[in-house]
Amino acid sequence: MSLPWKIKLMISAYSRIRKACFRPNFTINRRRLRLFDPKTPPTPPSSVDVTVDPSRDLWFRQYTPSHSIAAATATGDTLPVVVYFHGGGFATNSANTVFMDSFARRVSNHIRSIVISVNYRLAPEHRCPAQYDDGFDVVKFLDSVDPTRLPPGADLGRCFIMGDSAGGNLGHHVVARAGACKFERVRLRGLIAVQPFFGGEERTESEIRIGNGAPGLSVDRADWFWKAFLPKGSNRNHPAANVFGPNSARFSGSKFPNTLVVIGGSDPLQDWQRKYCKGLESAGVGVRLVEYPNAFHGSYVFEDLPESSLMLDEIRDFMSQQLKVT
Repeated sequence: MSLPWKIKLMISAYSRIRKACFRPNFTINRRRLRLFDPKTPPTPPSSVDVTVDPSRDLWFRQYTPSHSIAAATATGDTLPVVVYFHGGGFATNSANTVFMDSFARRVSNHIRSIVISVNYRLAPEHRCPAQYDDGFDVVKFLDSVDPTRLPPGADLGRCFIMGDSAGGNLGHHVVARAGACKFERVRLRGLIAVQPFFGGEERTESEIRIGNGAPGLSVDRADWFWKAFLPKGSNRNHPAANVFGPNSARFSGSKFPNTLVVIGGSDPLQDWQRKYCKGLESAGVGVRLVEYPNAFHGSYVFEDLPESSLMLDEIRDFMSQQLKVT
């Protein structure tokens, strides 16, 4: 795989940082990791931070396309709302991590939507289901919050859930929970799962073939993340990881929205992502699968790679199609 030297250096440095901070006992040296996790403040009015529950440091950063604020105020135009969950194996990154902030801002501007980037609790200090609880509570917060606390034109009736990697897994579980909840203002119109982080005890063909040989995420690192995230004593067939596996409850797709799944050809998790698509389709959920043969796990955050912008175009088209459905 041919990558620009700058991206190769960034991936190599990030891999070394993880190795220096992740311990064999599935804990993290947070003090050391913070030295290599630069944060960035919000930039009002295009981005502001909103607190949901200070007791668990649950908050989100909301992004509004800058050119849309004045227009929404003056003309009453509305914008879709995208609730976004960042990746990082459930254990790293935050809504104000520099490259997560940059990606969420790009999403907001490219697809002309209000993006709610959720800062959820991290493993291993907070194991499953803490992240699912945080994600779902943010959706409930949006449903009940005073509308004046949201950007002008925020249309919760056109709401999408989006997540990349672990955030894609989180998004699935939040949407599944939402099916059993009656919202007053929020109407979920679709799920956008970018290289979602799923797994199981079985070793798939892509895990064996790619193993630890691709940039972005190795099989060994994925196993580490599962050990740090899942309840102690669980294996990768836990329903959080293997959502259509032997230990999962029967899944009903009757209230699950249409779903866009993005897969990369150099991602060792791609077979699990395909299994996920088949599971949704078997339950009657409409699935749109987009594959980029040269994409590795996490490649979407690199703006210089062509697949990153192509993916944003696909997301915009998918949202547009779902909003045509009454």
